Amino acid sequence: MSICPKNKSSKGRRDQRRANWKMSAPTLVKCSKCGALMQPHRVCKKCGSYDKKQVIDVD
Repeated sequence: MSICPKNKSSKGRRDQRRANWKMSAPTLVKCSKCGALMQPHRVCKKCGSYDKKQVIDVD
């Protein structure tokens, strides 16, 4: 059995449902080692550290 709506959804009701599909800016925090802005719980791209420990070598 296929999906078959009983009544037509109005444009207002359809757009109300779609109104919450917004993009949000990513959360940024300062790196505890170098102070650069980075996403939380990720390796810093500037210095290559995570949780004050050197994880990767950055040129």
